Amino acid sequence: MRDGLDRRTFVKGAGATAAGAALGVGTATADEEERDRETKSSTRSDEEPAVIAHRGFAGQYPENTVGAVELAARGGRGPAAARRGADMIEIDVVPTGDDDVVVFHDDRLSERDGGERGLTDADGVVWETPTEEVLDAEVLGSGETVPLLTDVMDAIPTGVAVNVEFKNPGSFDVRFAEKLDEDELAQQEEIWRPFTERVIDIVAEYDNEILVSSFYEAALSTVREAAPEIPVAPLLWNSIEDGLEVARRYDAEAVHPPYNMIRDTPFFADPYYTEGPWEGVDLLAVAHEEGREVNVYTLGTWYQAQELAAAGVDGLIVDYPGLLGFGARR
Repeated sequence: MRDGLDRRTFVKGAGATAAGAALGVGTATADEEERDRETKSSTRSDEEPAVIAHRGFAGQYPENTVGAVELAARGGRGPAAARRGADMIEIDVVPTGDDDVVVFHDDRLSERDGGERGLTDADGVVWETPTEEVLDAEVLGSGETVPLLTDVMDAIPTGVAVNVEFKNPGSFDVRFAEKLDEDELAQQEEIWRPFTERVIDIVAEYDNEILVSSFYEAALSTVREAAPEIPVAPLLWNSIEDGLEVARRYDAEAVHPPYNMIRDTPFFADPYYTEGPWEGVDLLAVAHEEGREVNVYTLGTWYQAQELAAAGVDGLIVDYPGLLGFGARR
C-alpha cells in the first residue's frame, strides 16, 4: 500500500463512491469505482476536503457504535440524510480484559464527564473488564452497545476509509502526546506492541483504506514496525514542533492537529483543548511542503468547516454530517 500511495490524496481518494451507492445514487463496477477514485484524486485541488466522521458523527449518533458507522457511511437516515456520506470514519480502539479489541474512546466504561454522565450503563476499566461485560454495555441509553472492532469493520463499506485511532493498549503507564527519547520509546513500545499486532491482524482482513492515528508516539512506532504499508498520522496536542518532529520520524502521511493550530483562520490560537502561542510555525504550509495531509479535529459547525476548508486543510474531522453543505468548497 505505502509504496504506491500518493500521500496528499489518499484520504480524498477513498470512500465517496461507496457512500454514494449507499445513498441510492447508483452502483458501479469495481473498475468504475477505481476510475472514479483516480479522478477524484487527480482533481483534488478543486474539491471539498475529506469528511471524516468523528466516532461515526458523535454529535449525531451514539459514538463508536455499529449503528453510528452504518449511518455515517451513507450520510444519515431517510430523506433528511446529508448529501454525501463520510469519506472516512474515525474510530477509537482499546482492549478488553480478555484481550479482545473493542471500539471505545474512554479508559473507563462510565468515565465521561467525571462519571456524572457515564458513557455507558456499566462500570470498570475497559481493559480490566471481561469482553462479555464490555459488549453488553449500552452507549448513552441508545440501545447500541460497545462493539468489537470486527463488528465495526464489517459495517463499513469497503469504499469508505477507516481512521483507527489507537487510544490505549491496556495500561495507565503510557506517555500521552510526548516526543520520546530512545530509551523511553523502547519502554513504551513494549507496552504497545501486543495490542498493535492484534489490531493490525484484524484490519488486514478488510479491503478498506486504513489510516492509523494516535497521540502516542509508541503506537505509531509499533504500527510502522508491524505494517509499514499502513499510513500513520500523529495527533497533535500542545506543540506543533513536537508533532511535526514525530511525523518526520515515522515519515507520516498526515498530521492531525486541533483546528486552532491552523493559521489565517478565525480560530488560530483560540482556547480549545490547549492553546498557543504557535505564531512561529505555519503548520499547514510546513506539512504540505513535506508532503503530508492535514486533517483537523474536531468540528461542530458549518462555519468552522467553511473557514478551514478555505484555509486549505485536507480533511475535516467532524461530529455532524452535512457541515460542508454551506459553501465550504475551496
